[in-house]
Amino acid sequence: MTQPDVTVVIGAYEAMPYLVECLRSVEAQTLDPSRIEVIAVDDGSTDGTGEYLEEFATRAATHVTVIRQENSGGPSSPRNVGLGKASGRYVFFLDADDRLAPEALERMVAMADRNGTDVVLGKVEGINRVPPKAAWVETLERTDVFHSNIKFTLSAQKLFRRALLERHSMRFDESLFTGEDALFTMEAYLRADGVSVIADHTCYFLVGRDDGKHVTKSGSYTLRFDSARALMNLIAEMVPPGVERDKLMLRPFLVTLLPQFGPKYVGDSERVRRHKFELAKPLMDAHWTDEVALRLKVDERLRLHLVAEQRPELLLEIAQFLKSKKRPEAVVEGRGRRVYLAYPHFRSAEAGLPDSLYLAEPREARGVGGYREGGAGVFLRRVVRKVRRLRAGGGGPRSSPRP
Repeated sequence: MTQPDVTVVIGAYEAMPYLVECLRSVEAQTLDPSRIEVIAVDDGSTDGTGEYLEEFATRAATHVTVIRQENSGGPSSPRNVGLGKASGRYVFFLDADDRLAPEALERMVAMADRNGTDVVLGKVEGINRVPPKAAWVETLERTDVFHSNIKFTLSAQKLFRRALLERHSMRFDESLFTGEDALFTMEAYLRADGVSVIADHTCYFLVGRDDGKHVTKSGSYTLRFDSARALMNLIAEMVPPGVERDKLMLRPFLVTLLPQFGPKYVGDSERVRRHKFELAKPLMDAHWTDEVALRLKVDERLRLHLVAEQRPELLLEIAQFLKSKKRPEAVVEGRGRRVYLAYPHFRSAEAGLPDSLYLAEPREARGVGGYREGGAGVFLRRVVRKVRRLRAGGGGPRSSPRP
């Protein structure tokens, strides 16, 4: 058989009836069926998923291979099995409850071929789910993870050049039960010879299941810390210390770690709160820097600072404030060039927190009356530079400095 352009790998577990529309979306592709290969792996389903895949294989115009295995407990094993059998120039990982847009594969293959890029991101829309949005600001023929927002979409539903994956023996980590796709995709971004983004045409529909069985909605909070740890370690291993590493570290801090210390923290038991701080401590000690803090909004920076400093008693009040959906008072100083957002403990002598934690960056300060742009960001960066000089001389605080 002539080598197909793309292998669509479908890992499926208890996927009925969503699988029906998923496979219809494969059949509807405008790319010639002879240029598509499907490897579908039934991960021990009991709802007819495997049988439906086998029936589909007998009638599909494209070449379909169905593999049935015992349940593995997560999405990594089916994807790895499918990847191991793939023969296409490119690989696309399609979740069995989602759908492709009709022109998706044709557009993504053409984009990769035109630019020689190793990864292509096709625009995602949600059906009963909220899709990621930061990466789809504009179509980019060629970019990388440091000069775009692609770090905020680390799901596996991308087009990957198979030669890249095989050259580096890349597979999904089967020890992770959430965030395994983030680890895989971030590694691909970092190893890729260019990434392309299709933002002007929807390629993928992310479908929210009515039964609530989507994997990202389930699992213990400890799995989120496992995911954050794995991603942070990967970034630290592949990117030298400095601004570029901090740009990428923003993602696991913001998307994976921070939600554990937001409004849901209020409802946690005291035991769970203590455990979350214990799990977070080595991650904060190893990877939390002033540059990461600088890239966050005030409430985000404040919460993670309190986690880094192991001050759960102060964090609880911040989380309660956020859960109440109150708006902090804006304190404008420096002839309008500095805006402080007065979340709890602002200028509390007892708490002793530095003002710089509460200083809004321009993107957050612009909505405040009386603000004159051009001061806050410069001021906060000057503070960070001062702290660096202090550290070089052997002194100064570990993180989030006092101005």
